[in-house]
Amino acid sequence: MEDLPEALVTEILKRITSTSDLNSLSPVSKQLYKIEGNQRGSIRVGSGLCTATEALTSLCARFTNLQKLEIDYSGWIPEHGNQLDNTGLSVISSHCSSLTDLTLSFCSHIEDSGLGCLAHCKKLVSLRLNSTPKIISIGLFLVAVGCTSLSALHLIDCEKIDSVEWLEYLGRDGSLQDLVVKNCKGLNHHDFLKFGSGWMKLQKFEFERKRGMDDRLLGDMVYDSSYDAHNMDIYDFCCESLKDLRLAHIKTWPEVGLRVVLGKCKALEKLCLEYVHVLNDNDMIALSRSCSNLKSILLWLNLQRYSSDVSYCETRTSFIDNSLYAIALNCPMLQTVDLRFTRCSRDWPSEIGFTQKGFLTLIQSCPIRVLVLNNANFFDDEGMKAVSSSPHLETLELILCHAVTDAGMCFIAHTPCLSNLILRACHNVTDVGMAELGRAHKLESLVIEYCSEISLQAAQGVIKSVHYSSKFSDALKKKLGFLGQC
Repeated sequence: MEDLPEALVTEILKRITSTSDLNSLSPVSKQLYKIEGNQRGSIRVGSGLCTATEALTSLCARFTNLQKLEIDYSGWIPEHGNQLDNTGLSVISSHCSSLTDLTLSFCSHIEDSGLGCLAHCKKLVSLRLNSTPKIISIGLFLVAVGCTSLSALHLIDCEKIDSVEWLEYLGRDGSLQDLVVKNCKGLNHHDFLKFGSGWMKLQKFEFERKRGMDDRLLGDMVYDSSYDAHNMDIYDFCCESLKDLRLAHIKTWPEVGLRVVLGKCKALEKLCLEYVHVLNDNDMIALSRSCSNLKSILLWLNLQRYSSDVSYCETRTSFIDNSLYAIALNCPMLQTVDLRFTRCSRDWPSEIGFTQKGFLTLIQSCPIRVLVLNNANFFDDEGMKAVSSSPHLETLELILCHAVTDAGMCFIAHTPCLSNLILRACHNVTDVGMAELGRAHKLESLVIEYCSEISLQAAQGVIKSVHYSSKFSDALKKKLGFLGQC
């Protein structure tokens, strides 16, 4: 092996994609060890990382061209040894001159002074901090100033970040294209209005508020269903490059906050709104008028109190059919629709603002390929009949759709392009419905979970590689909305 030309060994190593294979191969010879170290562009280390300065220096010296580094201490206990600290991060930042992508997860010993060392990583493009409890804000500001190439920043469960000087600087002088902030207790969605001109460059934005115990309660607040946050431009910024937007668990009242972003995203392709309080049809109409490129929409809705008349109040989800009509009219490229209705009783259909008529208008107006309905009490076998004529539908997922029966399976079996069907907790579909699907011979994938009237034998009669489960697991509870609801 030592006699082989270095170029040939390098070419051999390039063809080995498995990290475990590379780790096993490199000790075979000094030549392999050296070449593999020079060639390796990314590594991921966990609790076994030796944090002594000499060991970290040696690690960086071996992987001289390291571009991507992930350090993950999830599951760490003191018996595993010391975690990476400020000194260790200083060693990495001073020795890994080619580093472009860094992820630090559950690094509980790193503080602002250590994070600030990353300002020396002039090529750093992406930084992800996940559960780094001692990081406040100073370190982020130093990174913002020093890492002029930074285009992606993810902050997840960083609870002590409570000031936004770093955000204001990145908005003014930075080049962020990807900004994700989740469960950071000290930040709220109003803070991001200070991002200013930075919104112009941003292509992906995700904000999820840290939830509290009171989020599970309906509350006494009554919101104005006719309020229009888009009829006056009170915030002087635009986000015409934004393609991917996710907002979760935020309250847009009494201040408008990020609600105004919905009317400013001309390039938006993917929208996720998960339990965003106080939105109404005016928000969705404004969005649809500016987002003709919209391809995917996810709406997870719960009950709120609305009134447009002081003498009348209704408890329902945020949007009514007017939103669906606006999307159907203005978003001709829409391909994916995911609707979840949480804590809406099938005994009170009016709790869901959408009707089957409005929903079918959307489905019949857009080239829908993927459709997910969770607890959609308005949707029944007649809806399945209408959906079955959708010429582009490839994947259908139904969760807690109690009004869908075997008759609906008979209709959907004849959908022209349907190849993937997922049924979860649909207790009125039986083996008879499975037999209808089996006779159509169209499905390539079938998932059946916690559907009490469907047997494994009947499901296997549709397709042999079916995924079948009769158990009501915690994972399924979360999918159904019984865990982590807002």
